[in-house]
Order: sequence, then C-alpha cells, then structure tokens
Amino acid sequence: MQQLLLNLGVIKTPSLNSFVTGKNEELMQLLHQFAARKSEDHFVYIWGENAVGKTYLLQSLASYPLARYISATANQNAFVHDMSTTLYLIDDCDKLDEEKQVLAFNLFNHIKTHKHFLASTGQAAPSHLSIRDDLKSRLSWGLIYRVHHLTDDEKIAALTHHANNCGMKLGTGVLNYLINHYPRDMHSLLLILNALDKYSLETKRAITLPLLLDLLQNSKISKNE
Repeated sequence: MQQLLLNLGVIKTPSLNSFVTGKNEELMQLLHQFAARKSEDHFVYIWGENAVGKTYLLQSLASYPLARYISATANQNAFVHDMSTTLYLIDDCDKLDEEKQVLAFNLFNHIKTHKHFLASTGQAAPSHLSIRDDLKSRLSWGLIYRVHHLTDDEKIAALTHHANNCGMKLGTGVLNYLINHYPRDMHSLLLILNALDKYSLETKRAITLPLLLDLLQNSKISKNE
C-alpha cells in the first residue's frame, strides 16, 4: 500500500473516546484507567503492525494532565524523570537508538520507584524486538496487549458514524469503494472522508461515488497495490 501523495488535512486532537475499539475493548478500559491514574498495573506495552493506532493511543493519553509523550526521535531530556510527570508514554521502542535505550531503561526504574505510570509501544512483542535485553525485560514488567486491526465492517460502521456526526450524507457505494481500493488504516480513511466532505461543499455536489472518484483522481491518491 502506498502512502497518500497529497496532504488532505489533519484529524482533530487524538482522543481515547474517538478511538474505534473493535476487538481492543480490554486495552481501552485499561488506558482510561491509566489516564485517571487508577490502574493497579503501572506499566503497559502495546504492540501491533503499522497504522493500527498505537501512536494515536499514546498521543490521546498525552492530552491528560501530568503526561509526557516521548517519541523515538525525542531529545535525551525527554527521558529524564521528574515528579511533575506521573504518566510517561514512550512510542516506537523498537526504533530507540542505543543511548536512548539506556535512558528508557533508567526511566523505567525511576517510574517504578515513584509508583508512576508508563505506556510504551513497538511493532512486536518485547521478546521479538532488536533492543537491549535489559530493556526487553522492562517492557515485559507490566501488561502486554496487541492492538488488533478493525474488520472492514467495523471500519465502515465507524466511518458511517463519523459521517453522521458531521452531517454528511453518503451515497451508495462510497465507503465500500474506499475500503476496497484505497489506504485501509482509519487515519487515512478519515482524512479522505473529511476531504470528501470539504470537496462536496466547495463543488456544491452530493457525496456520491462519482464525486469520490473525482476527488481521488485530482488529489493523486495512490490505490492499494
């Protein structure tokens, strides 16, 4: 699958309440507890393939008070523990360089000492990551969840719900065509759907399959291969 060749806009600020749960209900319940700092477990590691929403979930948690999002490219200061932060969110642990792996290891230890919280992500279970063994051990301290892809039916239901909330009236076949021919992750699908709504207003045309095809062609969005 190729990436979008045109920036169609941005999704609103990530929110746990906006994440389409699918088969991830238990994980979502836990993350809400993390957001409120009410979980008995203080560590969770979340893994899954690209575009299942791992970064979205961490960025959603980052919107809560006293939380800090840490990307794999963040500077070293981001890995320093302080008492004003009680929820740490380390994204893409499999992409941390050697030095940041050491910093992440130390951060885990400080968080445990002070009984703070940490959620982290990666593309595979800890034992399958190409990182330091001591960091693998820390990633396995708490709960481990795999984020499951949504089924096509779940995606269509979520997109329909989004369209209804935005007042969009979708013509027959619009979502089925989109699901079957273009990027299938929810972030990309929502970008296209929002762009379609805007394009409909600009052109004063109903949201139909021909309008979608017109938008996709003019936007040079690559089809799935």
